[in-house]
Formats: sequence, structure tokens, C-alpha cells
Amino acid sequence: MAGDKVTGDFSLGWRALLAAVAEAGDEDFGRPSGCRGWLVRDLVCHLVIDAQDVLITLVTPADTGPTADATTYWDLVEPPTGDDPLDALIPRLAAAYGDPALLRFHLDDVGSAAGRAARLADPAALVSTKDKVLTAGDYLTAYVLEWTLHHLDLVAHLPSAPRPPERTLAAARTALERIAGAPFPADLSDTDALLVGTGRRTPTPGESAALGGLTARLPLVLG
Repeated sequence: MAGDKVTGDFSLGWRALLAAVAEAGDEDFGRPSGCRGWLVRDLVCHLVIDAQDVLITLVTPADTGPTADATTYWDLVEPPTGDDPLDALIPRLAAAYGDPALLRFHLDDVGSAAGRAARLADPAALVSTKDKVLTAGDYLTAYVLEWTLHHLDLVAHLPSAPRPPERTLAAARTALERIAGAPFPADLSDTDALLVGTGRRTPTPGESAALGGLTARLPLVLG
């Protein structure tokens, strides 16, 4: 069933990300993440807010038809400069937790609730967020890309940490290709396609040649 796959991919990616955070040591929270300018603790704090957004959106019904789907849910924005008030707030919020165990607990608490809400959601129900209306299924599908990218951010400087599941890496790559309007080269792994496509890694000369005209459109910064 399509609905089962949607919630399955969402839940698989989210459980894997929560588990990776739970396994991270206290010292890992002070290491850099794959999000430029953010430590791991800042990224985890952002995930708390993401989980809250999922909970809010799934209980915010819409009374109009869809205006977006899993692809057009995402807006392409300029790369962050650090001037955005929310981006600047996140590190201060993360630092206020002090003990990484408190931040880890808060994410597990609200994150578990978000996971349950996703499993209970009707994929056909219409929800509203970001001034857009889309089905809950499309919303959850969009978040598979979010979870996968942030899982890669989490483990960017943690070589022994568990990586995202292959299934959600493949689903996230497909989602990014739809946003790009073109496929990435077949010889790019799913991880490399996601990292290069979103500007988390600079493509090598060979990768740039293989990307061809798509190179000029990168990075795809999602907002």
C-alpha cells in the first residue's frame, strides 16, 4: 500500500536518526556537524524543533484543496549566512541545555511523540504548514529527505556513528532529483548525490564534469 510505504520510510528514517543521536557520546555533542556553523548539539536542538513542527502540522487540518506536494513543499533558498534570527537562536538554545543528556532526553521525548503521530496519521488527510496545503502523506514523504540529510549532518564528523538506512538514502535521492528536475549521475552514490546536491560537499572535477549543466544549479538549498 502506498500509505504504508510513506509512513514506513518516514518512520524508518526517523527511528534511525533518533537512535544515532541516542548513541552519540556526550563529547560528540561538542563536535562539528555537517550543517555549516552548527555543532552536533545545535543540530540536535534543531531536530527537537523539527519534531515539534511534525506534531503541529499533523494536527493542523486544512479546508481547501492541496497547493503543494512532497516536491513543491520545499522552497529553494539562498545558502544560510548566519544572519537569520532562527539560525542564530538555535546555538543559544542548544547551549542552554548544558548537559547533553537533557537535550538527548528532550529529543527522544518529543521525537517519539512525532513518530507515533506519523504512524497514526491518515495519509490522505489535508494539513496546512508554511502557508501551503498538502496531504499528510506528501508531508511525511517530504520529511524523509529532511531526516536523511540531517542524519548525514549528524555523522559527518563521527566516523563510527551509524549511517542512514540504504532505503531512506535512496528515497531521499529520488526526492532531491525531483526537486532538481534532473537525475544525478548514476555513478554517484546516494550519499554523494545528497551531499553534493545540497552543497554539503564540493564536487570533484570529475563529478562536476559528470553533472554537466546541473552543476550551475547547485547547491540546492532547501527551506
